[in-house]
Amino acid sequence: MFHFPLKTLAWIGAGLCLIPIVAVGYSALGGTFETWIGLWDTVMPRYIWNTVQLALFVAVGTAATGTGAAWLVTMCRFPGSRILEIVLALPLAFPAYVLAYAYTDLLDHPGAVQTALRAVTGWGPRDYWFPEIRSLPGAALMLIFVLYPYVYLLARAAFLRQSPTAYFAARTMGHGPWSAFFRVSLPVARPAIAGGTILAMMETIADYGTVAHFGVQTFATGIYQAWFSMGDRAAASQLAFCLMVTALFLVLLEVKQRGGAKQYNAGNRVEAMMAHHLGGWRATLAILACLIPVLCGFAIPLVVLFEMAIKSGQNPFEGRYLDFVQNSLILASVAAVLTVIGATIVGYRMRLAPGRAAAIIKTLSGIGYALPGSVVAVGLLVPFAQLDNTVDAFMREHFGISTGLLITGSIALLVMTYIVRFMAAALSAFDTGISQIKPNVDAVARTLGSGTFGMLRRVHMPLMRASLLTAVLIVFVDTMKELPATLILRPFNFNTLAVQAHRLASDERLAQAAVPSLVIVAFGLLPVILLCRSIAQTQQMHVSTRAELPLASDTIVEKTA
Repeated sequence: MFHFPLKTLAWIGAGLCLIPIVAVGYSALGGTFETWIGLWDTVMPRYIWNTVQLALFVAVGTAATGTGAAWLVTMCRFPGSRILEIVLALPLAFPAYVLAYAYTDLLDHPGAVQTALRAVTGWGPRDYWFPEIRSLPGAALMLIFVLYPYVYLLARAAFLRQSPTAYFAARTMGHGPWSAFFRVSLPVARPAIAGGTILAMMETIADYGTVAHFGVQTFATGIYQAWFSMGDRAAASQLAFCLMVTALFLVLLEVKQRGGAKQYNAGNRVEAMMAHHLGGWRATLAILACLIPVLCGFAIPLVVLFEMAIKSGQNPFEGRYLDFVQNSLILASVAAVLTVIGATIVGYRMRLAPGRAAAIIKTLSGIGYALPGSVVAVGLLVPFAQLDNTVDAFMREHFGISTGLLITGSIALLVMTYIVRFMAAALSAFDTGISQIKPNVDAVARTLGSGTFGMLRRVHMPLMRASLLTAVLIVFVDTMKELPATLILRPFNFNTLAVQAHRLASDERLAQAAVPSLVIVAFGLLPVILLCRSIAQTQQMHVSTRAELPLASDTIVEKTA
């Protein structure tokens, strides 16, 4: 029998995740037309145009880089390909705004590159032209470098799952490797590539730190400026509403393209795609094509940040930096644990009582991941600020006591924002673990007298230990990197590593910003290392499967290559 408190808690969690959407929509649509007209006459066209340009640049860049790298390391063998297929995921450890700080220090006028150029050529400051890193194309490059792994990982998984039958058939009909790739492999992997690209676009429109540092005005920067610089809650809500509609449109687009695409294997035989062995100039080009994203997205900025941190002369172990680390760890730890508990409640509700109600709860609980952090922050701040004011007015009138702001401006509201924002990530990890436990395990536990929570505690959670740990780690790191929501909702005089890095970079103290940035990257490496291990294990399984194929297949592939 389904446990009633679990059902109630699941609905509460779904309702919490729905609050930002309702609040932003109500506040925006309830605003005056004068505000809408004022926004449209002043900043709205610029925000729309910059956001669209940025999203399109990132979409094209991540799709090309991620798909090309995935195809090369999956279908080709060249020196270093086994290492590159793992390290290509490393840029995921970098938040885009940290990458922006590193490249600004490297490529700006007083940076190492232009200084060396002037020293070698003898040119003065006005004697040459150099690309401006603080620009919309510069912001797009930073986002491409850190977001292409979304496409790379999904595309590579799709290429590994493909049956080679159709590819072999195309080769035997006279198509070369490139023609067979574009006519067969790429169309089959299209849903995965499109899904990764849309994820990158969602992260792009949600980004605040990178575009703010480069002075690119988008919806994300507009929300923050309207709220803090102008103190206009109506304008901030209406800008958040526009950004929310854009994000939800991308979600619907991703669901539609993924739901309409189906893929069927060519047969039941154990098959594996044979790799093309590259040599000479072809191997050199393949190495460069895979190495450049890793160098630009991980190695170079890491070296630059280390150099900046050393030059800054700051001690990362001094008191105030330890306070930043402590604040970040407390927020991330509490948010991770509570988010995973919420995901477990919602996911377990779906496991025990599947149906329309459970599907609605799960959909609502995961919708926060589609919303930018600034939208979630505004969506929670508006209703809870109203609640605080109502409670304070009631207490003043009846008891002569001022309660102040009980929720607004507290860590509790900040943690609530993280829960709404990252619930989908925890749900995904929970689903991965629970799907591997067969339903008859539940039946056996029931016959032995286990109740709802007893079965979860004694049976499911021990079997899902790895998935739950992964969920905690993912939410922990995402919380450490989250910037816009933290900037809007953090309590007074409460700084995290992300806020401190942004504050120092905003004051053009990039060397000092390198210290908290490096700590953020260090924590970001944790899930990426787990991901790289998973990639290596997948490749070992793929190779072992290939070793069991008959020798006749080797001969056929060698002849068609």
